[in-house]
Amino acid sequence: MTYQFTIIVPVYNEEENLERVESELLKYLKIATVTTSILFVNDGSSDNSQVLIEAICERNDAFEYILFKENRGLSAAIKAGFDHVDSELVGYIDSDLQTAPEDFNILLEHINSYELVTGVRSNRKDSFVKNMSSKIANGIRRAFTHDGMDDTGCPLKVIRSDYAKRIPMFRGLHRFLPAMIMLQHGRVTQITVQHFPRMAGTAKFGVWNRLLGPLMDCFAYLWMKKKYINYEVAKSSNQKL
Repeated sequence: MTYQFTIIVPVYNEEENLERVESELLKYLKIATVTTSILFVNDGSSDNSQVLIEAICERNDAFEYILFKENRGLSAAIKAGFDHVDSELVGYIDSDLQTAPEDFNILLEHINSYELVTGVRSNRKDSFVKNMSSKIANGIRRAFTHDGMDDTGCPLKVIRSDYAKRIPMFRGLHRFLPAMIMLQHGRVTQITVQHFPRMAGTAKFGVWNRLLGPLMDCFAYLWMKKKYINYEVAKSSNQKL
């Protein structure tokens, strides 16, 4: 079957969440506004996640997986998903399901006019420390990138795959997806989506990840922006008339 949209689900030690992930994504596939498949990217989990992922993919034709040899981080998992997909559109959602798969339909309503549509978490159901550190980190990022995005950490996005595949890799990439699309002269927008408390498992990011890490990544982004190569082919001898 040919799919128009692939949802990447990064997984790192989420065995407590995966049955719920399967259930919620199966519900979404029934209401998805475009033909949709699911790609698990197991980022070297040390728990029982891989056994569960393989069982899920065995019983569901629209599900497949990639397994890393070792833990490489969220940005690497997302990039591996970008490299793997062959659908016109690609998105991702965290396996903690603090965002709702059905909200992909809201983002998809706008993708014809943009190269990236990202969610903005409404009424976030996180701790005070997590909310404040994310708010500060988003402010720092906006000051460096001028991307105009309020919540790039929201794990609900839809991107045109040809743009996603051209994004160069570095750690912390997931915080800069709108800015990296803008470097390609792509259009970006943000849409309000639902947010829920984490039901199981543990968060993988602490204060360091949300504050000092993003600050360091901003300098990496500025270097990349200065060195970024962007071009369009006007004509080629291989073009068919």
